[in-house]
Amino acid sequence: MPKDIGMPSAVASRPRRISRIRSLNPLRWKENLLAYLFMAPSLLLFGIFLFYPLVKSIYLSLHLTDPRGRVAEFAGLDNYQELLTSDKFYQSLKVTFSFTLLTVPTCLVIALLLAALSHNKLRGMRAFQFVFSLPIAISVGTGSVIWMMLYHPSVGVLNYVLSLFGMAPVGWLTDPAVALLSVSFMTVWMNLGFNYIVLLSGLQGVPEEIYDSAKIDGSGPIRTFVQLTLPLISPTLFFSAIVSVIGAFQTFGQMHILTRGGPMNTTDVVVYNIYQDAFVNFRFGIGSAQALLLFAFILVLTLIQFKFFEKKVHYQ
Repeated sequence: MPKDIGMPSAVASRPRRISRIRSLNPLRWKENLLAYLFMAPSLLLFGIFLFYPLVKSIYLSLHLTDPRGRVAEFAGLDNYQELLTSDKFYQSLKVTFSFTLLTVPTCLVIALLLAALSHNKLRGMRAFQFVFSLPIAISVGTGSVIWMMLYHPSVGVLNYVLSLFGMAPVGWLTDPAVALLSVSFMTVWMNLGFNYIVLLSGLQGVPEEIYDSAKIDGSGPIRTFVQLTLPLISPTLFFSAIVSVIGAFQTFGQMHILTRGGPMNTTDVVVYNIYQDAFVNFRFGIGSAQALLLFAFILVLTLIQFKFFEKKVHYQ
């Protein structure tokens, strides 16, 4: 009788033994090893270019360094305290937020308008799609040099056009009142290609049957676009907004080439301020602390976007 009572536990333990035997199967070990071998190049690249710089930045932000970047003294949180009490840091944050507000909504609206006008399958529309997406093939350096020539105070095309109408020339990159607007306009043009391609793909993913049903119900083109198309492409719009905001906070190239943070620090964004502190003034501790604070700002801002705006995203 006791043996019969003990039999269910013995039977129940068999699957566990079988699973252990299978887990020790040499074939599975070979598969896992092969998987890690395939992952090794990516893990190596992430370790060298992502994880190690992050750990190094945290380490440097807690120390003072000499002009060669060597650690001289442990500073604790002094670098962060200096930044959080610095008017220049808050000014660069203000400029970064202003630059983001000027570029991101404008670029998304223009890209959405161009995508809505060119996603129809009409003759010759491929040529317009190619032209609208062309800025994505131009690097930041090349685009900045092109717009530097356009903004030139004496030989630039923009001031020449103004002179044809009897208007005074404008110091596009030297006037504090318009410098940030000028760089923002150039950035909108430069980012237009990426956002246009993404939003055009979203529009082309909307089934044609929905538009046919809307026409049968008597819905006009504007009503169809607002009440049907926009909700259906809201995931694409949300993705473009997230990527554009992160890109705006990381802007550096056009500021460095066009204005170098001037005039009067009106285009001194956070990343350019990091460059000045770390690689011009050789204050690597302060630069690392700013980089980590920028990372924290971007992370919080992204979480806020997911918290409040993802609720309005319509997933099919």
